[in-house]
Formats: sequence, structure tokens, C-alpha cells
Amino acid sequence: MTPGERETLESLARSQTAPHRQVLRAQALLMAADGEANIRIAEEVGVTPVTVRAWRKRFSEDGLSRLGQIRKGRGRKPTITDEQVAHIVRLTTEQTPPGQTHWSCRTMADRVGVSHSAVQRIWSDLGIKPHRVDTFKVSNDPQFEDKLIDVVGLYLNPPEKASSCDVVVGR
Repeated sequence: MTPGERETLESLARSQTAPHRQVLRAQALLMAADGEANIRIAEEVGVTPVTVRAWRKRFSEDGLSRLGQIRKGRGRKPTITDEQVAHIVRLTTEQTPPGQTHWSCRTMADRVGVSHSAVQRIWSDLGIKPHRVDTFKVSNDPQFEDKLIDVVGLYLNPPEKASSCDVVVGR
């Protein structure tokens, strides 16, 4: 271990803001550099001796460059497949639930069989906002056109002695 590496590890071992995983590894590597046995290091840091051996081996191979990196195959496995994500996106963008104007996280989750937080995460990651409608909707009132013509006519040609407030409020 070089003096520069030792200085970096000492700083990391005292850190209050670094990820806990990195702090533990730094403490273990410093103890190893001081000649402590793997069993003693494992007891002190709260891991198994096998983990200490793996950390020491990785440090000897990679140095500090990969200290905080998690190796492939480690960590939580994704529970939602890419096909499920594609299905959620397709439903969100191409369909609406029966009797509703847009999907909610919970209605989509019930439909596809995942948690509502998973749906929210997918929508957030992809920037999908089904509750926001950016389209103009025309009334389905059969007398809409006649009413529209009357209202626009009042604005364009108001009755005599009518103030603008009278027209807007409908007095």
C-alpha cells in the first residue's frame, strides 16, 4: 500500500458522508495493512473472514479504483422484466382504463400485476405523465355549436349599454 493510498483510505474510514460499504472496506484494508489477521478484521468490521479476503484480493488487483464498485451479479435482482416495462408503457400510452380518462399508478398496477410504486418508478424514469392531458377537448353537447355562436356573437357585437362585466357574467 502506497502512502497516498493509505491517506485516502484513512480519510474514507473517518468519513461521515461516504457510503457505509466503502467505509467498512477502508477500515478493513487499513487493519490488514497494519498486519491484523482476517478473522480479527472480520470481527471488528462485522463481516465474514471470506469477505475480508475478497476485499484484500480486489484491492491488491485493482487498488483504489474499484473500491466502492459492486461486482456484477451482486445486489438486488430486478423483479420486473423488460417485457413488463414495455407492456406498462404500451398500455399507458395507447389505452385508457374502462370508464376513466387516464391511468393512475394503482389502476395500472392492478391491471399488470405489479406494485403501484413500481409503476410510478417506471413512469418517472421514462418521463411518462398520464395525468397530464395536452390536448383540446371539444364538447359532446349537441347544441354546442349554437351556444358557441351566441357567446362569440355577444363578444363581437355586445348589446347597447352593456358593460364588459355584463357580457362575461351573463347579465
